[in-house]
Amino acid sequence: MKRLNELNDGEKVKIKVLLQSVQRGVTNKGAPYLSLVLQDCTAAMDAKYWNVSEEALHLYQPGMLVEVSGDVLSHNKQLQIRVNALQILDRSTIDLRDYVKASSLSKAELKEQIAQVVEGIKNDEIRNLISHVVAHYERDLYSYPAASKNHHAFVGGLATHILEMVKLGSFICTMFPFLNEDLLIGGIILHDLGKLEELSGPVITEYTVEGKLLGHISIMQAEVARIAAELHTDKEVETLLRHMILSHHGQKEYGSPVLPMIPEAEVLYFIDNLDARMNTLENLMKTVEPGEFSARVFSLEQRSFYQSKLKKA
Repeated sequence: MKRLNELNDGEKVKIKVLLQSVQRGVTNKGAPYLSLVLQDCTAAMDAKYWNVSEEALHLYQPGMLVEVSGDVLSHNKQLQIRVNALQILDRSTIDLRDYVKASSLSKAELKEQIAQVVEGIKNDEIRNLISHVVAHYERDLYSYPAASKNHHAFVGGLATHILEMVKLGSFICTMFPFLNEDLLIGGIILHDLGKLEELSGPVITEYTVEGKLLGHISIMQAEVARIAAELHTDKEVETLLRHMILSHHGQKEYGSPVLPMIPEAEVLYFIDNLDARMNTLENLMKTVEPGEFSARVFSLEQRSFYQSKLKKA
């Protein structure tokens, strides 16, 4: 069966996809229809289901796995599908990585690599606290995205973001040996784990009630305080790690209640921002032809970016 990125204008298709979004509308003549966004691991595509029955109008919800039968056509230079039939399938029987973007590393690989990072922490107090926190969040850590959109917004994105930051952090520690690498690595692992409660899950990711009311920063620093109390963690270790969580957005207007006030927290802020921006730019530049500019990017100060015509050596 074809993937969305393999479809061509004018062909008839039968394809299995996830419903990314479902919006109901009415034509000028009063006929109900559905405006859909379909997705698989290769792409997302708009679709229209015209003349949908009143019974089926409220049947379909985002996150459902469906088999779409219809015709591919070009509209405003973009391919979309005119739906003729829509059949709901059992999502529990499929591998979600076939229908959503996912990390290049498998769940097992992500788990193994993060375990190695934790085991490599030399400070016993930091390692013990981090290992207990990671174990507490083990069910979701290797499948959740790092964000609902913009950066690392894919299955396994949060764990991937952590591992990329660990590499950056370890390199920076070789450049600046006065830094405490154990503390920095601990802060890197912890800083975004509150998103496991802030976000709804790896598919059709939305913000939870707790996420909207509390935010991942306050959620995680409180959880670290709770676990540290249970473990009788050294108070200095607990305070420094909570500070790194609270300050990792770098500025109060970006959501951090305090600014970084230890060197490791300053590094955490910069490499978090760097890794997130590079992931956004990497995905963006795949869509831009050499010699052309991208569309403006909201998360990057509404800038557009130029794709160089230079060849890499």
